[in-house]
Amino acid sequence: MMRRQPIVSPARRAAALTTAALGAALFAASASAVNYPVTPQQRGTAQQVAQAGVPLSELAANAPDSYTIKRGDTLWGISSIFLKSPWRWPELWGMNLDQIRNPHLIYPGQILYLDKTGGRARLRLGQALGPDGTVKLSPRVRSAGIGDGAIPSIPFHLIEPFLTEAVIFPANELETAPRIVGTQEGRVVLGKGELAYVRGEIPPQREYRIFREPKALRDPLTKELLGYEATYVGAAEYVRPGETRNGADGKPEIVPATFSVTAAKLEAGVGDRLAPMPAREYSNYAPHAPQGDLTGHIVSIYGDGLTAGQNQIVALNKGSADGMERGHVLALWSAGENVIDKTDPARPTIKLPDERHGMLFVFRVFDRMSYALILRVQQPVKPGDRFTQP
Repeated sequence: MMRRQPIVSPARRAAALTTAALGAALFAASASAVNYPVTPQQRGTAQQVAQAGVPLSELAANAPDSYTIKRGDTLWGISSIFLKSPWRWPELWGMNLDQIRNPHLIYPGQILYLDKTGGRARLRLGQALGPDGTVKLSPRVRSAGIGDGAIPSIPFHLIEPFLTEAVIFPANELETAPRIVGTQEGRVVLGKGELAYVRGEIPPQREYRIFREPKALRDPLTKELLGYEATYVGAAEYVRPGETRNGADGKPEIVPATFSVTAAKLEAGVGDRLAPMPAREYSNYAPHAPQGDLTGHIVSIYGDGLTAGQNQIVALNKGSADGMERGHVLALWSAGENVIDKTDPARPTIKLPDERHGMLFVFRVFDRMSYALILRVQQPVKPGDRFTQP
């Protein structure tokens, strides 16, 4: 049961409202509720700052005293309203250690109060006032997937297609994957709704992705092979199995399996390869800075572009083996140019300093590589550009 209380002063209200149990991991599986482990970094942050908050000097210049969450808001966007450095959100929000093992999200209509007592800043989560001037003391914090109206960490629509399309294979396993060997009525290319005939070892699964010839991805500095990225063509659905039977002449006759093209980003054709569709990831990733030193370089721009801008995807030369995590926020740097110092009679070549000009959000991590979304950027991003912890 929730009790109604008379309005009190803003300071007392802020002190009375329950700290938002926003959970350090802040992501939820779409199929079922799962308790995900909390990283040592997140738990350590929680223990240090659940009560302490952040110094007032870390607040944004125009941080409001309160903010009502609206539909379309994101955790990153709200943190940007209150903080100079949005990736420091765990310190501002504070984490409820009793409930940290479960994901907790916030919803449109809830009110955030900025508590500045004791020279430190904390966000408190409360409820909107009722028409009779009362306030509910229990926050509406629920554990759920991101599809039920809870605000996500970042705009999910920007990365959703890439959760199945963008894949880095550690080895060229597509070389031996099932392949399209024929098309319906001998067509050169296939579109949605048309049939493809496939040979190979086909795992017992209904949905598959179609890929084109993969390209090798190499470290821009060492040239070491890090993995293979294949061009996503579309999706297909298993219709019926193939078989080997006796032909009219008594010789073995190979009949390929039949697939129906269910989605086509590009036109599929003979030679394209099939890979099982992975479980869909509708996860909400909490933005956070790496725990220690994490530097690297951009390997490639996803797609055919030579450079990338805001809201585009890039591949990084660091993965889980290097400590990279989903949700990591990274700083982007442009390399300083080599120029001639014309003020020096000797005319030496000097290198100008690197300049920080953007920010990345890591949303998919493989063993040795990762995919990241460019959150913001001032200059075109190109392979070889450097990233660091923020």
